[in-house]
Amino acid sequence: MGACLGVCSLLSCVSCLCGPASCLLCGCCPSARNSTVSRLLFTFFLFLCTLVSIIMIIPGVEKELYKLPGFCKGSGSVLGVQVHADCSGFLGHKAVYRMGFAAASFFFLFAVIMVCVRSSKDPRAAVQNGFWFLKFLVLVGLTVGAFYIPDGSFTSVWFYFGVVGSFLFILIQLILLIDFAHSWSQLWLRNAGEGSAKGWYAALCAVTFIFYAASIVAIVLLYVYYTKPQGCTEGKVLISINLILCVIVSTMSILPKIQDAQPHSGLLQASLITLYTVFITWSALANVPNQDCNPTLLLRNSTGSAEAAQPLTTWWDAPSIVGLVIFILCTLFISIRSSDHAQVNKMMLTEESGAGPSAGDAAAAESGVHHTYDNEQDGVTYSYSFFHLCLVLAALYIMMTLTNWYRPDESLRVLSSPWTAVWVKICSSWAGLLLYAWTLVAPLVLPDRDFS
Repeated sequence: MGACLGVCSLLSCVSCLCGPASCLLCGCCPSARNSTVSRLLFTFFLFLCTLVSIIMIIPGVEKELYKLPGFCKGSGSVLGVQVHADCSGFLGHKAVYRMGFAAASFFFLFAVIMVCVRSSKDPRAAVQNGFWFLKFLVLVGLTVGAFYIPDGSFTSVWFYFGVVGSFLFILIQLILLIDFAHSWSQLWLRNAGEGSAKGWYAALCAVTFIFYAASIVAIVLLYVYYTKPQGCTEGKVLISINLILCVIVSTMSILPKIQDAQPHSGLLQASLITLYTVFITWSALANVPNQDCNPTLLLRNSTGSAEAAQPLTTWWDAPSIVGLVIFILCTLFISIRSSDHAQVNKMMLTEESGAGPSAGDAAAAESGVHHTYDNEQDGVTYSYSFFHLCLVLAALYIMMTLTNWYRPDESLRVLSSPWTAVWVKICSSWAGLLLYAWTLVAPLVLPDRDFS
């Protein structure tokens, strides 16, 4: 009898894993929309791939990758170079690239499958919102297959895919950051108008001061550690240009005409954008392939250092850790929240947060039972394909972040940091500042459009 009950319980779990999200999380979480739970589960798959990538670049684990057949020893080609060489310093790099390829392929597959899904009545919506165990098996299969991809030109070609994808994901981060900054400022100003104005204005000023103070300190440190009195001209120019641009957009945010057109614009948004721009600048300078102008370059490329007793590649540094944290926050932001602004929702192809409650919302509230419910019978609340494309870009971004945008040189002796990484990050910071400046002047340039 007990065995029969155990088998029935197991079959119930298997059917649940192969079923919709509402079954998978039934009773485990508060009532939630099926669309939100599905996005969270796909994001969990991405985080799982990220965790595996992080584990694979841990030095102790990296050495164990030798045991994979043909991954290093006995391979006639190492990272695209036909040479018999010790690839001990590149095993983690290879593993992260292959995990990134598997994750990006997985989400791109779903982006193609889910094109033009209009509602949950479409049969493909069941694939989007269910069959999670089968999806996990597909991801595992892609991961295993990725590790058997012949080296050839894979690494060099996939590097440029990573560069383009990371650039686009940084732009998405900037859009979300600008939207978050505007929503934050509007919320606090609205609270100041409804309650204790002095307290909210004091908090607003304090946070703005902290952001600008951190930005100034960071810029001073960039000049100290990433420039030299003689030389390092590129670093000096890039830091100075971004500093000037940050001053310009901060000044624009408090101009009388812009304040009249957008009463909620102010220094809080500008200070947050400035701080993020300084971070992007720092991350770019950490990729400058000049050891005299980049104090962290020796740490990562100690394979050729006289001080190193054995080959060692240290992947983790402060810009990578901060980038990983921002990546986690942005992917969660994409998964669980819609913007307060219709323009951002239209750009990101998501629902408007101000929409009224659906029939599913009302039924969940009345029943009081914790479960997920289908809220997309009349229409999807987000573009399935666009969401998966965002995860493709996120997978490429985290792949580049974990490998510090490095790639092996022709001699296969060291992982070098190309100038490509520097310029991609710098250009993305300029694009972000330009985008923020446009949000300030757009109501003046296009007075007939609603930017409320």
